[in-house]
Amino acid sequence: MKTLRFAITTGLGLLLAGSAQAAAPSPAAGPDPKVMQVQVVLDHLGFSPGVVDGRQGASLKRALAGFQKANGLPASGEMDPRTAAALGRYGATPPVAEVTLGAADLAGPFVGPIPKRENEQAKLPSLGYSNPVEMLAERYHTTPATLIALNSPDTPMKAGTKIKVPNVATAGRAYPAELPDGYKQTLAGLNVDSSQPQADHLVVDKSDRTLSAYDAAGKLIAQFPVTTGSRHDPLPIGRWKVQGASYNPEFHYNPRLFWDARKGDRKATLPPGPNGPVGVVWLDLSRAHYGIHGTPEPQNIGRTESHGCIRLSNWDAARLSLMVKPGTPAIFQP
Repeated sequence: MKTLRFAITTGLGLLLAGSAQAAAPSPAAGPDPKVMQVQVVLDHLGFSPGVVDGRQGASLKRALAGFQKANGLPASGEMDPRTAAALGRYGATPPVAEVTLGAADLAGPFVGPIPKRENEQAKLPSLGYSNPVEMLAERYHTTPATLIALNSPDTPMKAGTKIKVPNVATAGRAYPAELPDGYKQTLAGLNVDSSQPQADHLVVDKSDRTLSAYDAAGKLIAQFPVTTGSRHDPLPIGRWKVQGASYNPEFHYNPRLFWDARKGDRKATLPPGPNGPVGVVWLDLSRAHYGIHGTPEPQNIGRTESHGCIRLSNWDAARLSLMVKPGTPAIFQP
């Protein structure tokens, strides 16, 4: 209860201080609303820019290139007049929306700072969100630092408070009946719309750091930024298949499979949660020990290394999970 009282009575800035996100870039300059509007539209269309933060970057450039490719435009990754016109066909979506915090948004349970070592993480009841700001950041596909930049740092975290967020909210909640109820709640909490196109096959491009979904006619229907392997655990180039999905999965940590495991680490079962090593969903692949999954650090997608698997933000991984089925081909290319 101590964490809950702290969460409700402090402001956005104080709640962020001391957390794992505190090292994020300073939001002093503020998000560029024009850039954020482009990010918001691309996010709605399934050409993910990664975190929606109102800043230019490699992920936005890749998202624009994917949208351009899907719409028969030169895939420059730059915002030119033809691209602006194509995006404009989807309406003038405001970059920011105002939402009112409810009691459920602050109810938790929140787990506080996440230990770095897996053996310590295994002792927690869950690997849930550290605090309400982190939860809200994932819900609106952004970072805690961006939420603070859009609002006053001393905005009170209490029911009835109105806050500004990236305008990524969706309405579709008719999720497949066979999904577990807990995962349906996860999808809704991440603003993942239930009406997703079905992928005929996936292509993971190591050099471009993207995962692309294509329909049966070969049309690009979605694209997500990814982290793909490292020099220790390179991406396994070849043709594989999605074998199934684990929703809100536990993580079985085996230090023998990790080149960077610490001396003294032991096998451990980590509880589920968005801050777990594989996030909210694991898409198992036909290559042993490899999968496509979420991550607790969406701001690092495409910027850091993985242990060979394909990492996406939790919201992108959750969206992708609605687009594939057992047997969906996954082609990994250099």
